[in-house]
Amino acid sequence: MKKIPLLFFAGFLIFCFLSIPKTYSDILDDIEKDKENLTRALEMSRAATAPHEQELKRIQDQIESIKKKVNIIESDIVVKKQNIDEGYKTFQKKKQIFDLAVANQYIESYNDNLFTYLFSSSLATDLVQNIAYQKAKANQEKIIITNTVLSIADLETKKQNLENEQKRLTIIKTDLDAKSAELDVLVSGAKAYQEELSGQIAVLTARQQEIIAQRSGTFIASIGDSELADDYNASIKGFREAAPGGYFAAFSFGAYTHRKGMSQYGARGRAEQGQDYKTILRTYYGKEPVTKDTGGDINVSGFGSMNFEERYLYGIAEMPSSWHSEALKAQAVAARTYAYRYKQSGQQICTTESCQVFLSSKADNPPQAWRDAVNATRGQVLEDVVTYYASTHGGFASPLGWDTTDGGGGGNFVDKAYDKIGGSPWLYKAWYTESYSPSSDKCGRDNPWLSPEELADIINAARYRDYRVTPVTTSCWGGNPYSHEELRAKSNGPSRVDSVSVSQGNGTTSEVIFQTDIGEIRLSGTDFKTAFNVRAPGYLSIPQSGFAFYNIERK
Repeated sequence: MKKIPLLFFAGFLIFCFLSIPKTYSDILDDIEKDKENLTRALEMSRAATAPHEQELKRIQDQIESIKKKVNIIESDIVVKKQNIDEGYKTFQKKKQIFDLAVANQYIESYNDNLFTYLFSSSLATDLVQNIAYQKAKANQEKIIITNTVLSIADLETKKQNLENEQKRLTIIKTDLDAKSAELDVLVSGAKAYQEELSGQIAVLTARQQEIIAQRSGTFIASIGDSELADDYNASIKGFREAAPGGYFAAFSFGAYTHRKGMSQYGARGRAEQGQDYKTILRTYYGKEPVTKDTGGDINVSGFGSMNFEERYLYGIAEMPSSWHSEALKAQAVAARTYAYRYKQSGQQICTTESCQVFLSSKADNPPQAWRDAVNATRGQVLEDVVTYYASTHGGFASPLGWDTTDGGGGGNFVDKAYDKIGGSPWLYKAWYTESYSPSSDKCGRDNPWLSPEELADIINAARYRDYRVTPVTTSCWGGNPYSHEELRAKSNGPSRVDSVSVSQGNGTTSEVIFQTDIGEIRLSGTDFKTAFNVRAPGYLSIPQSGFAFYNIERK
């Protein structure tokens, strides 16, 4: 009960907090017109709310402490009430004795005189004994009467005290509940306000999300029927030989990939190492094929219904026919399994990388090696598996893990990767073209190399973000981006990067550590990738979908 004054202190604080004016209402009314002010409002709100949340948390803890003590008192009151109830029950039993004692006391007091005893006994001895007995009996009855009266008074006092305690506890609990509710309203109101700002910011940065999507591998590259040509300037060899000193480049492990299922270059590398197609399939999908009745037709977008085995599968253009026969067989089973779901359900299957590539011209005259792979695996599918595949996984696949000769990672995992054994030009590459094709648009750049100032600008995009943080190359992205100098001022960030180190995890980039002109700056692998794909000039990108696995090299 001594803690009651704390309630008034808590109430006073809550009153003060609830009296804080909404300093950003005008900004909220004009949110879509002034994004810069909106972002500042969110930052200021969070900064202002933080100390209040800490104080509110302290008060809430104190209230919870009081509530615990109230619970203890309530439990004690229950025991007291039970004791009082038992006291009244016992009193009822004693009441008969009390009533008799009162009656006897009245009678004895009425007859308590010498003449009564003189006339009641003729012997002196009997007279003395009778007088002594009557006095002792009277004293005992007086004690019973006195104790009973005191017991009644004690029970009534306890009962009154109990009722008073219950009333006070009811008031305290009601007050505590009200204070807790006020605290909840205050905190939830501040959070709702911040969420409202964040939601409006998200709407206004839809263009940034679009840029990220375009650079982050929203489609999966197909190898097609010919070897991929490498790009010298995008390779580590070209960077080390031709880039200016002090320049940087972001090299991705794997390209436009989801890393699910089979790596096609990995399958080629495994076949060249002596693995048969069933071993390859078991490695990437965890199962070996079973034979089904795959006769009949499939509905193909743009072409209508066609024979499943002897036309549709003959026209799959997902792996060069010059590759090892076991790799071709693994591809045939993967392609058949992927399309078999469409055939069984009667759904139409598309003919692009969104499903798997089909070429009518190839179906008209399939290369003999591919025809043989389809025929040799006729009817074979993998049960209960969606057979995703992509050209290159970058040395790490799901659910396999490290796709290397020893099944491990480490600093030399690239040399051990089956992607490399299979000859993938995308295992470790810096990307600066609009799509995965080396001949696609380059937005006026002839290499993916970054100057120390350009890399610092990307760091600043990770430190500060609003709707004007987009690529500075408006010729291919449009918009009204900040200049390097403007963004540096907004972020209070570096103007150049001197060196960098990258921490790699289990198939992911954990952290990137930069040494800059303003000191060391650390960014998570995901945060830097996001900033890179939002702000990097031209079409420079880290084109991976749903993960970040890359390295940054310095010349």
